[in-house]
Amino acid sequence: MVNSSKPNLLFLCTGNSCRSQMAEGWARQLHGDKFNVYSAGTVAQGLNPLAVRAMAELGVSIAHHHSKTVADLADVMFDYVVTVCDHARQRCPLFPGQTRLIHQPFDDPPQLAASAGTELEALGHYLHVCDQIRNWVTHLPSSLT
Repeated sequence: MVNSSKPNLLFLCTGNSCRSQMAEGWARQLHGDKFNVYSAGTVAQGLNPLAVRAMAELGVSIAHHHSKTVADLADVMFDYVVTVCDHARQRCPLFPGQTRLIHQPFDDPPQLAASAGTELEALGHYLHVCDQIRNWVTHLPSSLT
C-alpha cells in the first residue's frame, strides 16, 4: 500500500535496467521516509547483473527489483519524475496533474564498460556511476523545495 502522505517519485531511464534502478535503490535507502520511490523505463530490458553487484558492494540491495515500464505504473500519480538519461528525457511520456519533471543525466555504465578487459574493470565503471547517483540523490530533497 502506498503512503499517500509522501510524494511519489519516479526515476525514468530507457530500459530500467541500470541507472534508474540504482537511483531507486539509493532514494529508498536515503529518503524512503520522505518519498514513495519507483523506477521505470521507456521499455523493460531486465535488471543488469553488474548494476545489482555494484549496488550490493556499496551496501544497497536491488536484487529484488524488476524491470518495468511506465505503463506498469499507470495507477500511480507521480509528484516528481526524474529522467536519468537523455533518451528517456526525449521520450518521456506526459504525466497528468502537477508532475514536476527533472532531468539529471548520468553516464551509461554498460556503454562505459564496453571496452573493459575484465569483469572487475567493468564493475569499476558501474561503481563510479553508482557513486555519482548516490551523491546526487543525497541532496535531492533539498533541491525539490
